[in-house]
Amino acid sequence: MKHGAERSATPEPKAARQPLRQEVVDGVKSYILRNKLRPGDPLPSETALCEALGASRSSVREAIRILTALDIVEVRHGHGTYVGRLSLSALVESLTFRGLLSPDDDFQVMADLVEVRELFERGMADRLVGALDEEQIDRLQGFVDTMCAAGADKGHGFVDADRSFHTLLVAPLGNDLIGQLSAAFWDVYVIVAPHLDVFTHEHEASTIANHQRIVDAVRTRDAAEFAAALTDHYAPVRHRIAEARARR
Repeated sequence: MKHGAERSATPEPKAARQPLRQEVVDGVKSYILRNKLRPGDPLPSETALCEALGASRSSVREAIRILTALDIVEVRHGHGTYVGRLSLSALVESLTFRGLLSPDDDFQVMADLVEVRELFERGMADRLVGALDEEQIDRLQGFVDTMCAAGADKGHGFVDADRSFHTLLVAPLGNDLIGQLSAAFWDVYVIVAPHLDVFTHEHEASTIANHQRIVDAVRTRDAAEFAAALTDHYAPVRHRIAEARARR
């Protein structure tokens, strides 16, 4: 009797706890880090991830969807799951949506983006004017020539050349994060700005002139003139944002 009572008092084994969604997400990220995987490297199969993480198929699939949205993971249908590009696309989406959604935040988003872009470029004036080689300087000049030929009222040619100009400007730093951030901020700026009516044709000539000053300063390795040209380039943009905010 006593022996039977002891047996009945023994607790039944509990089922293993299923990890929460965020734990599965963190588990996949930890796997990538532990194995030092790079963008484009394959990840284990869904079955293998379930076993490794102790998670259900639905939890792993949800985690993969979340990581795909963040560009940490890429699903190639028919081929498998791979480490993503690890870009800043999620940041672009978030900032863009914030700028389009909130009447109170849109102009602040724009002002913040302009300030960050200017800080990147002006803060590294000495390094940039010394790092850009002649071939890159010629390409910068080509973008200015494209802006002159296209004009702000002729489709996306002007805007695309402007974006390419600033992307190339920071490229010699060899800092992927700065390059991605610069491109991301520009992408948000281009998407949000038309909705705020801060792009005007009357400033086209000054925009081109200041880009030309930047190229000339880099060609002569004049860091002070480079920084001054950037200040003059961004000042009208700040002014247009302030004017648009005042009109609203």
